[in-house]
Amino acid sequence: MSHPTPTHATLDDWIAREATPFSVDSPRTFNAAVDKVIASLGDSVELLGFGEALHGGKDILILRNRLFQHLEEAHGYSAIAIESSFPRARVVNEYVAGRGPASYEPVQCTGFSHGFGQLEANRELVKWMQRHNADPSHRVKLQFYGFDSPTEMTGTDSPSHVLHFVLDYFASIDPASGQEYRQRIEPLLGQDSDWENPAAMMDPTKSIGLSPQATALRIETEELISELRARRPELVAKSDQSRYLEALQFASEARQLLNYHAELARQSDQRLSRLLGMRDAMMADNLAYMVSRERDRGKVLAFAHNSHLQRGKTQWQLGPDVNTWWPVGSHLNEMFGPRYAVIGSAVGESLANGIGQPEAGTLEARLTAVPGPARFIPTHKGQGLPTSAIAALPTRSGSMKNPTYFALTPQSFTDFDWLVVLDSTAYDLGGPPLQ
Repeated sequence: MSHPTPTHATLDDWIAREATPFSVDSPRTFNAAVDKVIASLGDSVELLGFGEALHGGKDILILRNRLFQHLEEAHGYSAIAIESSFPRARVVNEYVAGRGPASYEPVQCTGFSHGFGQLEANRELVKWMQRHNADPSHRVKLQFYGFDSPTEMTGTDSPSHVLHFVLDYFASIDPASGQEYRQRIEPLLGQDSDWENPAAMMDPTKSIGLSPQATALRIETEELISELRARRPELVAKSDQSRYLEALQFASEARQLLNYHAELARQSDQRLSRLLGMRDAMMADNLAYMVSRERDRGKVLAFAHNSHLQRGKTQWQLGPDVNTWWPVGSHLNEMFGPRYAVIGSAVGESLANGIGQPEAGTLEARLTAVPGPARFIPTHKGQGLPTSAIAALPTRSGSMKNPTYFALTPQSFTDFDWLVVLDSTAYDLGGPPLQ
């Protein structure tokens, strides 16, 4: 259902008329606010992005958990995908399905990347999903995904992990062909430590991504993918469609990871921007796979940093260099159109994260001046709002402690469908320590 876009003469008029206050601690106000957001987005949405303004914001993570719980209860959501390694998350999904370890502790180390398994809110989310799935009255069982590529700023995964998954699948159906591919691929993999050298991120001479063995491995991976595709009817019949598609996605991840390693080994002024863009393209492909997999079961909530899920280009300053690339959300906007919607988040202050009170006139200052402690507000993608006032908005100061904090900007109006703004957030002490 389409709704006419209201017209507001000033930004303060827009905020006063359209901000919907709520408290996460009040199920009545929170659920009503979420219902209002979902109703405005329409029935076509299959993938809802929820961005975080910074990593480790405890109150944003708690809000995400309550959001997913209500989306499952009232709006047909069956899966959550977070900014964590795609292959690793399979461990977490086994756990929430009741097939994993007896306790969460082994999962928090092996099932997450970026140290996110240590976040208490992630523990709470996973334990809730496990309890939900164990209840026989819940017909639709929840799925947990990671949609990040297996890459880090401090080192990129070896392709062996994802390729072995594909080889094991192939061998379980066709032992002879599986063994043949294994004999051709495994000698080319070498040592994981050679692929995962942290020095390669900043020094291309430390990467083996363009070595003769790596180049041969890229060719072998392409041939493995071609065989998987050519034998689709047979492989699906001998396993099932879900297992086949999962193996194919792991193979695609291996291909893109090898391309990423090749880029690591190249000398270029645009090298880091290209790597960041390749990572986000992988993330978008992973999410498309997850939406396809869930289509007959429900909708998907994707949670990651605002800078990944926004629709417009992302910029990140690293030292004197400004890196610019197309993020996940820009790809999803092209791939899904109105089937993708995204909520961005912002905070007023967070002393634990080194974020002081927003300066007067900034968007965060204006939005936290109205009742809270949190509020949703639609951006209308800037339509019906005073364009000159938006363009003149100052950007608030960043964080003195948490470099992952990004403030709202005039671009935020077109990057997001809605904003959710919290008065403050604590830091999740289970996460990596702040300096």
